[in-house]
Amino acid sequence: MTFFSPLFRFLSWITSVLFQTFKSFLILNGLLPPPPFPLFRVPCLPLGRIIDFMDPDALVSLSFCSRKSHSVIKTQRKAPFNGRLGVSGLNRSVLFYSVGNLTHVFRACSYSYFSNFERSCHVKMNGLFGPVQVNRSNGNFVSYWDNTMDGLKAIIEYVTDLFNLDVVIFKLSKESLHLIEWMNSRQKTPLKKVVYVGWRNRSSEEELIYILRDCTTLSEISIHSEAPINFQFLEKFRKIDCLEIWHGQWVTIGNLLTMDGIVISLEKSTLTNIDFIIFLRHWLSGGWPRLKLFCAKTGYINIFRVLAGLLHNAVYVENSRDYTSPYGHQWTLSNGYDIKRADGVTATVHYQPPGVLVMAVWPEASDHYN
Repeated sequence: MTFFSPLFRFLSWITSVLFQTFKSFLILNGLLPPPPFPLFRVPCLPLGRIIDFMDPDALVSLSFCSRKSHSVIKTQRKAPFNGRLGVSGLNRSVLFYSVGNLTHVFRACSYSYFSNFERSCHVKMNGLFGPVQVNRSNGNFVSYWDNTMDGLKAIIEYVTDLFNLDVVIFKLSKESLHLIEWMNSRQKTPLKKVVYVGWRNRSSEEELIYILRDCTTLSEISIHSEAPINFQFLEKFRKIDCLEIWHGQWVTIGNLLTMDGIVISLEKSTLTNIDFIIFLRHWLSGGWPRLKLFCAKTGYINIFRVLAGLLHNAVYVENSRDYTSPYGHQWTLSNGYDIKRADGVTATVHYQPPGVLVMAVWPEASDHYN
């Protein structure tokens, strides 16, 4: 019996090899259908771990293999993504933002760019069929549409449904401005951040007012476009946790005094030395209780004039200190002046020649929102 047992195992192995060889021959010649995707033969627990380690762009491409692949990804993936889901209305893309990394997941492109010379397949997304190709230069998935805005909506719905995620960041221009309300209406949580780029880098008055006043759900706003000539915002600013304005010529000290934020960043500002004196005195008297970081880049600042009336309350600190805001802004504060208000809160006023003024409020926030 001991002799026949190894012999039996050897004959079984030979039979199995011959069977698999014959089966492969039939598949290659089209006489048998190909087997299911091998990954989905893996037991559920290790399969879930494999899917958890896959990048989002790879998961999207895998989801198009079959209905089962889509279902398995949707049900088996448990690990949180390292990043935030974003949409670019400028180039009709869905992306993942993470620290130091940007992953392009899917893009909607005009059908006029579709190439019949490239391999493609037609996929169904939310009831709409369209051709999909892989971009040779970067490996990203591109879908083609007669109306790219409809295509962008389709891929947003597809990706958010696949990963059960809400869009967090939206980079937009005038023609995609209406998608703010569309996305908020279909999400569990509203959009958190918008980055606004106007047509030819200039916004209209209506667009700016809509972003600043009417989009009440937004907690982070970054405006990269120029305002119209002679633009004025005469209303009180609503609560905006993080406000970045790249072309801040229109922001007056009156605007600044009505802001309620954690981070306020102004570039190309026209604020003057007198404006900065008013700003610091307002903070010392209890203004902006939520403020952690203020930064203004202007033409020229006379720091001694700005601090002239506050020197009795200012302590010069020669050592360099690193500061990170709750939204990831990083500054090295060297040769700064510490000022303290009546409630004991301390801030460092840092001057970077010729025209940058930073005020960082201590302690650094333990919770970072990026």
